[in-house]
Amino acid sequence: AQVEEGAVSLWNWAVTKHTGSVVNDEQRAKLRFVACRLVCLCEGSDPSEGTIRRQILMSMKTGKGWIDIGKADLADGFLEIAMSSIEKLYAKLLKGSDGEADIHVHKADVEKNLFKVLSYQAESAVAQGDFQKAVMCVQRCKDMLMKLPKETCYLSILCYNFGVETYEWKRYEQSSFWLSQSYDIGKMDMKYSVGKEMQAKVLRLLATAYFEWDCNLYLDKALKAVSLANQENLHPAGVFLKVKILLKSGASDEDINSAVAEFLHHEMSLDLCLNTAKLLLEHGRESVGFDFLKSVPERFESSPDLGKIALLHIEFLLQNKRELLAKQKVEEIIIGHYTGKQLLPEALNRLHIILWDRAAKHYEAKSYSEALHWYNYSVSFYTPGQIDQNLAKLQRNMASCYLHLKQVDKAKEAVKEAERCDPNSIFTKFCVYKIAVMEKNTDKAVEAVIEMGKLAEKLSQHEDKLRVDENTGTNLLSLAAQIALENEQQVVAIKALEYLSEHLQDCRQLFAALKCLVRLTLSKFMAENEEKSVTYILNNTFSAAYKRLAESFTEEKFTGDMRILEAHWFRKVAWNLAVQFRGCPEKMRDFFLLSFKLSQFCPSDKAVLIAQKTCLLMAAAVDLEMGRQQVTPSEQTELLTQALQHLQACKDIWKVLKLTGDFAKDPTDTLLLLYEFEARSKLNDPTLHNLMESVWEQPQTEVKTLEIIASLAMESPARYPVLCKKALKSALNLHRKQPVIDAVKFSKCLHSLINLSLPAGLTDLDACVLQEAWHYFEDAMSVVSSTDAYPETEILWLMTRAWNTGIFQYTVGKYKEAEQWCGLGMRLLNHLGSLKKSYE
Repeated sequence: AQVEEGAVSLWNWAVTKHTGSVVNDEQRAKLRFVACRLVCLCEGSDPSEGTIRRQILMSMKTGKGWIDIGKADLADGFLEIAMSSIEKLYAKLLKGSDGEADIHVHKADVEKNLFKVLSYQAESAVAQGDFQKAVMCVQRCKDMLMKLPKETCYLSILCYNFGVETYEWKRYEQSSFWLSQSYDIGKMDMKYSVGKEMQAKVLRLLATAYFEWDCNLYLDKALKAVSLANQENLHPAGVFLKVKILLKSGASDEDINSAVAEFLHHEMSLDLCLNTAKLLLEHGRESVGFDFLKSVPERFESSPDLGKIALLHIEFLLQNKRELLAKQKVEEIIIGHYTGKQLLPEALNRLHIILWDRAAKHYEAKSYSEALHWYNYSVSFYTPGQIDQNLAKLQRNMASCYLHLKQVDKAKEAVKEAERCDPNSIFTKFCVYKIAVMEKNTDKAVEAVIEMGKLAEKLSQHEDKLRVDENTGTNLLSLAAQIALENEQQVVAIKALEYLSEHLQDCRQLFAALKCLVRLTLSKFMAENEEKSVTYILNNTFSAAYKRLAESFTEEKFTGDMRILEAHWFRKVAWNLAVQFRGCPEKMRDFFLLSFKLSQFCPSDKAVLIAQKTCLLMAAAVDLEMGRQQVTPSEQTELLTQALQHLQACKDIWKVLKLTGDFAKDPTDTLLLLYEFEARSKLNDPTLHNLMESVWEQPQTEVKTLEIIASLAMESPARYPVLCKKALKSALNLHRKQPVIDAVKFSKCLHSLINLSLPAGLTDLDACVLQEAWHYFEDAMSVVSSTDAYPETEILWLMTRAWNTGIFQYTVGKYKEAEQWCGLGMRLLNHLGSLKKSYE
């Protein structure tokens, strides 16, 4: 009893709190659920009539609560409890009844609850999509209406609601069933009927369901239902629907006219009239449609929205290619505008749209004079001096027409008016630009492009605020560049492309613009101002291309393959420019380095690796060459250090490249050695000797390489006599190993070695120095004795050096050494040719 009392209190609390909006529908359903469950659990073996009635009420309400919040599956159990409790109540009442009269009373009492439970079960079944169960429950309710006539209205509306739900779910067969049931039930008892308006509403929806279900199959049923609806209660919606169905059925103009005439018997809104006229005209019933449209103004003469009728008339005249009549209508509106019959702002805006649309169609068809005619209609509605952005747009459109008609002065006037209305519009500046290009006014065109570029930047910064398309600025600049190129105005095109490359986000468009910019700059400025042109290309176009290639790509339209293609194009152009600038080492180096950097975005195949290696070798060679010029020590150090960096990168690439094939005849190893030796020797690098150790160990080192190393070892600021001598000795050994000694090359190498070993003008020479020099002279003597190819000038030089060395020894009292060296000179004298007599 205590639990039951608590449950009832909870139930009552939920009711009162819901009334005060303390708990929402779902919370109330949950509270009822708990209370109802508790009451059911407290039921004894023989509950009282009051307990059973309370249980019926609570179970019904709980079930209905779950249905109302969209959880019909939770309702079924409680509705079954309610049904079971009704049976218990009926049995209990019969048990205690006294005679036939009591039984009728009890039965009537129970049937009210049974009707309610069955209707709730029908609701639950519909919500869960169980059509058959819902039909069964409603049929039982319908059978009970004879005894419960007051429920006729309720059951009719319930079936209507089922019809609405299933219609919204597009279950037209079920919907038509429920709506038919609703209509039939509504006719059962006129005293408790839903009324003619509701019955007409049911029939209109039934007609719509048939119409949308299968128009061809159920057309007659749809027409019958809507006609019946109009008989029950003539309503504009019913008339409109009937017209719609008749049009679909292909009825005659006479039948449709008859249906439309029904409108005259009813008050209807202007919008419904307009929609009906639209419907007629869209279905090609021009005769009926236009006649109906003509009759409408009389009915709405005092309406401020009267202009809508004229607009619709104009629209359909234009759609039906009756342009002359449409023009007459527009002119009537213009006259009305200036005689106190102005259109409402909304209608006027709509008219402007119609006029502009017609003008645009003529513009696309290149009927520019006709387009101007329609634009002038639009201008008629603006007062002189009015400032309006739409007027500015209108004037720009007119200017475009004038330009196509070659009426430049009129175009200028239109643009001037546009500037007055909207001076900071990029579109207005574009019009100014087009006129400047047409007149070949380069300065003005460039000025307009600069202003467009600035405005494009502002647009990109304030897109959301200004509600403009993010591509507006770039599209116009792109078009500006195209127009300039078509008119052969390269200076203007370059300026447009400059701004375009700064603002383009689309990678494909950006690279197209940059490539165009490179070509134009090369063709236009190379001859005029080479220095300016190269600096521009390096700092602007190539740097922009490199920057974008270096970014991570997210654009679907710009694939990895496209990126590679663009990188190849720019690296090849950079290479060609490097080759072109042979006479300008610094620029040549910069372009080779640029080509290398761009090639890093390409796949590392053999061709690309060879190109990278060559670029770095050339850059290092240029730095070394510039380092040999008259530069300051700090500049020389910087150039030599840069050269070493390029060489190191080149070495890494060369290692990889050598794995891809046979490069036996490739001079890269030699060049890398010579360039590195020169850079390190002039930088006085302590690692130089380590570098040379590997060289001395290599048997395949060429004579020429050794001779160049010897020369570089003594080239200022380098001074490495030991390394120089070692290189020359190695070269001399290689000369000796030749099957036939090249006497000329041998003589030069020996000359350098003797010069290094036996400094001229010194008298106090160390014995070991003289001994070393003596060996070199003997080498020379052996070759001179064995061939006639030894150059006479070299023999003369050897003779003179030997004689002078002897004389120097004589002056310091070294007579033996003096005799030895002077004797060597006398032996060499014998090998002189034409010069022998002069020196004998």
